[in-house]
Amino acid sequence: MTISARASTRWVAAIVLTLLAVPAVATAQSDEIQVYDGGLAAKGTVNLTWHNNFIAKGLTSPAFPGGVAANRSFNGVTEWALGVTNWFEAGLYLPLYSRDSTTGWGIDGVKLRALFAVPNADDRIFFYGANFEFSYNARRWDTTRFTSEVRPIIGWHLRPIDIIINPIVDTAYDGLGNLEFVPAARVAYNFKPGWAIAAEEYDDYGSLKAFLPRTQQAHQFYGVVDRTWRSWDIEGGVGVGLTNGSDRLTLKLIVSRDLMK
Repeated sequence: MTISARASTRWVAAIVLTLLAVPAVATAQSDEIQVYDGGLAAKGTVNLTWHNNFIAKGLTSPAFPGGVAANRSFNGVTEWALGVTNWFEAGLYLPLYSRDSTTGWGIDGVKLRALFAVPNADDRIFFYGANFEFSYNARRWDTTRFTSEVRPIIGWHLRPIDIIINPIVDTAYDGLGNLEFVPAARVAYNFKPGWAIAAEEYDDYGSLKAFLPRTQQAHQFYGVVDRTWRSWDIEGGVGVGLTNGSDRLTLKLIVSRDLMK
């Protein structure tokens, strides 16, 4: 690595570590806890990813009357993806489901997504992309029927370090001033072929026009292990909340496999 590349790496690492160190923020449980890296299913390939999250110790009150309460809830979704071109992947989240101690098992809605990324992102030093999601929500999951997510993807494969930032914004179609800032970031170390350990952070600062008070924001830090072999990918992680507005302990498991080409 050249001197200039090393200097750039230090600056990028410093920026990401600063983001990870920011006192944080307020998100409820989620069906998907993942940092997007711009990787796409190959053209014509169908991929299935199964997301599973268990909040062992979380917020005991739902975000709204009749909603799912986070504490000791199980949340998950099967995510179906199709590689359309070498820069576009289409996805369907179905079913989204959860179980908590008061409402029991239930379906939380359905999501469509369109993921665009620079071709061969896994093989590039610098990569970028954007993911767009459209959600139809059950009343138990959100007070707003239709919501969307815009997830820019910016990252560096620095061999063996990966640095990825997703500066996400969410909308309930209630005006630009009410866009919510919910960024995610990941720093991973690929210590041997097919194995990686990572630190991830997931935040919810509230509305862009006026961030929530610090005590109401959510900030979760995850330790993650990734294993990839053949057509399988498995990711397991443990997340801890660092503010009163965060779930205190969350376990996540993501299993992914190409089904057909």
